Amino acid sequence: MAVKILKPTSNARRGMSVDDFSDITKKSPEKSLTVVVKNKAGRNCQGKITVRHRGGGAKRAYRLIDYKLLGNQKAIVKAIEYDPNRSARIALLEKEDGTKFYMIAPTGVNVGSKIAFGDEAEIRTGNRKSLKDIPVGTIVYNIELFPGKGGQIARSAGTKAQLMAKEGGMTQVKLPSGEIRLVSESCLASIGIVSNPEHSNIKIGKAGRKRHMRIRPTVRGKAMNPVDHPHGGGEGGTSIGLKNPKTPWGVPALGLKTRNRKKLSSRLIIRSRKKGRR
Repeated sequence: MAVKILKPTSNARRGMSVDDFSDITKKSPEKSLTVVVKNKAGRNCQGKITVRHRGGGAKRAYRLIDYKLLGNQKAIVKAIEYDPNRSARIALLEKEDGTKFYMIAPTGVNVGSKIAFGDEAEIRTGNRKSLKDIPVGTIVYNIELFPGKGGQIARSAGTKAQLMAKEGGMTQVKLPSGEIRLVSESCLASIGIVSNPEHSNIKIGKAGRKRHMRIRPTVRGKAMNPVDHPHGGGEGGTSIGLKNPKTPWGVPALGLKTRNRKKLSSRLIIRSRKKGRR
């Protein structure tokens, strides 16, 4: 994949860049592996907005991704596809019995590559094994937190984690944020780095592209009235008038640790994530 910089034929296109999709081998998705998901525009079952700045956008067909990949099986990569619901590429695989499924494609896997899952799989990009069978120092992605639940960590474009150590039935995994966390050695992980690593270099360029992505405009709190936001009010270009920034509901923001100290999984975190990462 490469990033294509557009010519500045207009103010909106100046500085804009797009994906050239050179790694895509199949345009239309597998119909049997897609479902219709209604756009809820950030609203809950009562119709109230619980996530702001969501709504509209282009229609999407949701691709059913297999995050578990359980059992001892082998498959062949039939196509690398674009998925509008995630930043990474997805791979269409076909098992020996003819069954097809989607998985998150790693970097370096192409059409015709053979992927294996289970204890008999080799240490090779795309293969999936238990953490206890993966050598220390290996780069992995799509990692389970609970055995059999499916991958929950390191699934977005270009992300990776590293297996640091093994001891007492647990493994130490260094996450993309820099956090080192204990994970059961029975959990599964895929070997490699998630595809589409240049995704973070794409510049949106104009507001219209954000609307296509279901992102609605965001108004600064400083530009509001005091009744609408704690940062509001004042004459001209004044500051927010507070020692620390706050959310629209008056809760401290930007730097406040929101993790519950009493959370049971806190004991599994050996080293917290790096300062400045969220």
